[in-house]
Amino acid sequence: MKINKYVEDLKAKSAAELKNELVAAKKELFNLRFQNATNQLDNTSRINEVRKNIARIQTIIAEKANAAE
Repeated sequence: MKINKYVEDLKAKSAAELKNELVAAKKELFNLRFQNATNQLDNTSRINEVRKNIARIQTIIAEKANAAE
């Protein structure tokens, strides 16, 4: 289960590392969308993967914020 391993890795990171990961994922999504618009993107399913990864990162950030309260 590749996704479970990814989520476990995210949960082990600190809040600052998660924010850096989120910024990197958003930049990647922007680049993928740009490539898609210019017909340079071969693997269009990568856009959905990155969107889901962004959601996973945001969920873990929210979980850590709620746990800190």
